[in-house]
Amino acid sequence: MQALLTAIAQMAMPSDAQRIFHGRGGLHPGCEQWALDWFGPVWLLTSFQPMGEPELALVHETLASRWAAIAPAGISLNWVYQCRATGHVETRLMAGNVPEPHDVTEHGARYRVHLLKGQNHGLFLDMANGRQWVREHTEGAKVLNLFAYTCAFSIAALQGGAQHVVNVDMSAGAMGLGQLNHALNGLQAGASFLAHDIFKTWGRINRSGPYHLVIVDPPSFQKGSFVATKDYAKLMHRLPDLLRPGGKAMLCLNAPELGEGFLRKLMAEVAPELGFEQRIENPPAFADVDPERSLKVLTYGLPDLPPRNART
Repeated sequence: MQALLTAIAQMAMPSDAQRIFHGRGGLHPGCEQWALDWFGPVWLLTSFQPMGEPELALVHETLASRWAAIAPAGISLNWVYQCRATGHVETRLMAGNVPEPHDVTEHGARYRVHLLKGQNHGLFLDMANGRQWVREHTEGAKVLNLFAYTCAFSIAALQGGAQHVVNVDMSAGAMGLGQLNHALNGLQAGASFLAHDIFKTWGRINRSGPYHLVIVDPPSFQKGSFVATKDYAKLMHRLPDLLRPGGKAMLCLNAPELGEGFLRKLMAEVAPELGFEQRIENPPAFADVDPERSLKVLTYGLPDLPPRNART
């Protein structure tokens, strides 16, 4: 685990929520099981294999030593350990405490997170560049945010000047947290929230359109809800009707077994009207030895209507 310990010993004091060590990317042989994140003022160490007490003690010692060197005066060390090994899932507060409520920042936005329950903490750090892209491309736009989760994309869109965002997610709990996130950022106006199964809500979704931007960020595999290999095509099929001329779509996929080519081939078959524009790079902290295994975020564009005198 030397690479993890070295990263801790050399890290600077973070400001925004971010990843510090990404063993899952395969760039640190022997350390693939670990990820270290900063959800200020708390460190979160995630391991995909069980850790023994001597290993945990070594991490604590290294964190404590570095914290003493970089932390503001009077701020204690807070850190949480979460094990996600098959058949062995646990979350432990290892030092200090976790604020309740716990809010973190990213690019001037605030988000409510929860580190001591569940495996999804309320903000996916690898999507930071995707949120920034949305912030830069939504001035005056009407946005559809599918699989909205806690509505981080909606916050980014409204910060970028979006006219309105329609958030859709089947989890009423996630939608409630999304509404809270809007309130934390003073963005109570300009967004609507539909706690519905997307595949059973197309009528309401269509009535609010057409949209300048459609964001599609589904789980890669969620039994009974969404399976990328089976259901992504259904979403793509709807895009030409959901978008206004000149509109854009952002397609996200975080499935290591499915590369960028899966999305591009499927889109070419199902919705050839939309042209590929770019793949948004992941934050440097999420570098991967094989980019095809990492998060894929692709943008597409629907052509503008031809000039009036060119139409038949």
